[in-house]
Amino acid sequence: MCADVCEQCATECETCATECKTESGHDHCVRECKSCADACRECAQACRTGDEDAIKKAAQKCIDACEACAKECEKHTDMACCTKCAAACRKCAEHCKSLIA
Repeated sequence: MCADVCEQCATECETCATECKTESGHDHCVRECKSCADACRECAQACRTGDEDAIKKAAQKCIDACEACAKECEKHTDMACCTKCAAACRKCAEHCKSLIA
């Protein structure tokens, strides 16, 4: 479950980064999306290992990246990819919070 949520978020972030590359003024969005995708993939990998310490560390990094990405994407309400990305990031962050609670 954890790995799936993180992988889905990473995919949305990568899609958003690709679509936003063509938009003027979306450089920060592209960077946040790429950073978030990396953090989500790292968390997914940690979840697959089952190592509790690694999961908690990766989950916190994922939460931070997802929240930053969602915040940036929510500024671009005119872009459907940003709306989808922000929603995926919020969902992933909430799920990861349950891993470190």
